[in-house]
Amino acid sequence: MNKKINFDQQINLEPNWIRSKISEFIKEDTPNGDVTTDATVLESESVSAGMIAMENLIFCGEKYLPFCFPDNCTIEILAKDGIAFYPGDQLLKIKGPAKTILTYERVVLNLMQRLCGISSETNKYCKLDIPEGFKIMDTRKTTPGLRKFEKHAVSVGGGWNHRLDLSSAILVKDNHIQAAGNIKNAINQIRKKNIQKLPIELEVDNLDQLKEGLELKVDGFLLDNMTPEIVKKGVELIRKEEEGHLVFIEASGGINIKTLESYAWTGIDGISMSAITANAPAVDIKLEFE
Repeated sequence: MNKKINFDQQINLEPNWIRSKISEFIKEDTPNGDVTTDATVLESESVSAGMIAMENLIFCGEKYLPFCFPDNCTIEILAKDGIAFYPGDQLLKIKGPAKTILTYERVVLNLMQRLCGISSETNKYCKLDIPEGFKIMDTRKTTPGLRKFEKHAVSVGGGWNHRLDLSSAILVKDNHIQAAGNIKNAINQIRKKNIQKLPIELEVDNLDQLKEGLELKVDGFLLDNMTPEIVKKGVELIRKEEEGHLVFIEASGGINIKTLESYAWTGIDGISMSAITANAPAVDIKLEFE
């Protein structure tokens, strides 16, 4: 069933964008070169190395790792995105100049550990007892500069991407309402300026606000900081409206791995949560020369 609100998914990453980001990270790490490597390693020395999982993880790397090293390196990815790997499993082989691999090692490992950590954390939530098609969604609480990478990792872990940025979707939150004076003013002002005809989602804290949103015919609701019981009542109010089955409904706020299942069966379409990105611990991956 097509809802009135659908978000673009970060399933693929553009190769030139990846290369530009890696170049940015390397410049940050080598403002005046890699002085240790430059002093100890010959230009002509070539090596083979492997990246190895040191703990259980859900792999995320097929889409970006081929573009993380310069062209003078050969990459062989041994793992598949979204698949579980265990301590000692080899994830990737790389051959090339020792200088290049040593200089790029930490930057690439940092990124890989972060993204595999997000995929692994997301996957824990997606394995819970939830309805078929239910969406475990991320938020914009991501690391500045890494948002596309991190949202991609959510999708690899089985999760769903919420809006990518402030330009891609309209979500009216409590501060917008306060600044506009009330919900009606906020929605009416948006409709006057919504040239792109983007669907409008409204964040509500209680059922009175929800009823006001229903009168204004918004396209989706974020039910914020409500109990599962109140969420269920909100869903009933929305679904009984004309075309209420097409309205996108999500819950958010204070939901964790222990409470998520109780929300998932209330009839909502999904849950948005920062825990799968902001709280995801980096996993341990190492690079070893062979």
